[in-house]
Amino acid sequence: MPLVVPGIMTNSDDKTQEWANKLVGKTYSENESNETRDLPEVHRIIKPGSIVTKDFRPERLNIHLNEDGTVSHVRHG
Repeated sequence: MPLVVPGIMTNSDDKTQEWANKLVGKTYSENESNETRDLPEVHRIIKPGSIVTKDFRPERLNIHLNEDGTVSHVRHG
């Protein structure tokens, strides 16, 4: 079990699951919709073949897209 220090680390699994329930299987559009308007301030959209940094930011929501633009999965970090 990982060490969790209150105030420094949070359990983002619940938040990640909530976002997965909202987004997975839906087509991402840069036009504002209910789902995209409510995205956390710190997020990034990751398209297939995108180059991304390896820095870990627990508050950042990473939204992974398939080739057709649908959300395949989400992850915090």
